[in-house]
Amino acid sequence: MDLTEFTAVPTREQIERLQVEVMKLPQVEPVTENYFSNGMYCRKVWRCANTLVVGKVHKKDHFFICAAGEIIVWTEGGMKTLRAGDVVESKPGTKRVTLALTDAIGITVHKTDKTDLDEIEAELIEPELVSLFDANNKIKPVLIADKGE
Repeated sequence: MDLTEFTAVPTREQIERLQVEVMKLPQVEPVTENYFSNGMYCRKVWRCANTLVVGKVHKKDHFFICAAGEIIVWTEGGMKTLRAGDVVESKPGTKRVTLALTDAIGITVHKTDKTDLDEIEAELIEPELVSLFDANNKIKPVLIADKGE
């Protein structure tokens, strides 16, 4: 199946079902860097080719930037292929699925005065019990135990 030809707009329910299925697969902790500057928070995440990410729901507007490589992005608003330099404005309530077609770097930029990642997540992210990753982009140990690994 050529994913670049997939044009149907997924529903929130479909994205959430995909997230449950992805949780059953082996997980990789992506290399993540965090930057802070005068009321801004920037999160830079490396993704190896063929890495699928089901993102968290954000409470506030922010930017998503494809800084390197090529990434397919699915949201309730449609599908886009992003290449290095492309910028997407993310609206509150958006749940995004990304697939790195090549080795890629995704960056998000948020407005916040906080610098503690747990506090940032509490401010910017909707609570979600099924999320695999914590605020540091590390796999949550409880979920690993629940999978019987």
